[in-house]
Amino acid sequence: MNLSKTLKESLISVLEQSRLALWIEIVTEQPRCTYYFGPFAFAKSAQKAVSGYIEDLKQESAQVIAVTFKRVQPRELTIEEDEVNYPGRQAGTETGA
Repeated sequence: MNLSKTLKESLISVLEQSRLALWIEIVTEQPRCTYYFGPFAFAKSAQKAVSGYIEDLKQESAQVIAVTFKRVQPRELTIEEDEVNYPGRQAGTETGA
């Protein structure tokens, strides 16, 4: 393992522990899911990677409706329909994320 990769992994670890790591959140309609990809230390790295994640989801016939970059620590990397807060969803049917 080279020094650059070790430093990057250490930085990401510190950012994750302090909940400052950047994650890509992709919400899909078909299937109704929220996916988290990351963590990333820098927005530029996340922006470079996002098109690949979208393409992978589309190849699986997923219909992407929203992409957001967030500094969070997701509890799960894939959250299915009954666990997600979707825009336009009826009140009382969402549990929050």
